[in-house]
Formats: sequence, structure tokens, C-alpha cells
Amino acid sequence: MNMIAHIEGIIAEKFGNSVIADVNGVGYEIALTSLDYDDTNLNDKKKFYTYHKISENAEELYGFSTLAAKKIFELLISVNGVGPKAGIAILSLGAPEDVRNAIANGDVAYISKAAGVGKKSAERVIVDLKDKVGLPSKYGTAEVIGAAKVQEGDEALDALMALGFTLKEATDALSEVDQKLPVEERIKQALKK
Repeated sequence: MNMIAHIEGIIAEKFGNSVIADVNGVGYEIALTSLDYDDTNLNDKKKFYTYHKISENAEELYGFSTLAAKKIFELLISVNGVGPKAGIAILSLGAPEDVRNAIANGDVAYISKAAGVGKKSAERVIVDLKDKVGLPSKYGTAEVIGAAKVQEGDEALDALMALGFTLKEATDALSEVDQKLPVEERIKQALKK
């Protein structure tokens, strides 16, 4: 169980790939992917979905701008030999949907580009997670016909996962729903599937 599910506050400091979010006078240090870090400015009010890691020697918070990114991170660190730092490195390769697609397509070369992630770890990620991330929406630069059409920061995807869907279930449910519909309607149609 994740003790701190999300944090919303004013960004008081930025350093390394971490920020300090001030929440009513309490500063939370949150490690971010390079994409989220670059998209965060001092004095912004931001919300991050967080993963709270407690170990014998430390407590660490890892933050993500979308629930989908957090769920991909949780899948990544479930792989033997992939810790939070490697999970952040993998999610720093590109948008969460690009990482999900790379896993779904079995793209070991893409995953192994992450800092500190070798070919063997990348292969383990693919083997362990390929069936858990849903169908690919792209193969290379080509769209996959009849596949999950998931956009970056998709509110419908985040809402379904908040309702308890796995990443795979949510992407599969949304694959047959028209992307042009309003978010609420997409959620309703996905729930009927």
C-alpha cells in the first residue's frame, strides 16, 4: 500500500532531477523523470502522483504528472533487478505512452538506452511486462490498426485506473472508444465493455 498517493503544492526548489513541493509549509522532496522535471518551474502549483518507497535507511518519494506514468513505474519496479532509480531512468526515455509502446512491442534496444539499464535488465522488463501493459498503439512510427489509441495525459485512462483498472485493462477498454468523444463519455463507454 502506498502511504502518500499524491502531493499538490508550490514548487519551492529544483535540483538534480528532484523538486521540493511546499504543502502548507511542509516541504516534500520528490524525485521526477527528466520529462516531468523539465516541465516543472519554480513557484508552479503542481500535483504529482507519488510512489512512497520506505527502506531500512531512507524514505523516498517518486513523482509523476499522470497516474498512467505512476502505474508504468510500479510495473517496472516489480521486475526483479529493476529498482526505483532504473524505473525513473526508463520513464525518462520518453513520454509514458512511448515507454508503454516500447514494452508492448518488445523493443529491448529502446529500454536499454536508459541510464543504468543493461540489455539483460531490458530483456527482463520486456518478458515480465509485455502482457501487462496492453496492446501497442504504435509500432515504430506507424499506427497499429485496431490497437489501443491512448494519448499522453489521457484523463479517461487515468480515471479508469483510479477506478481500479490495471493499465492493460484500461488501455484495452479505451481501444474501442472514439477518441474524439468528451472524457466523461469515453469513460462511460469503456465501463460498458
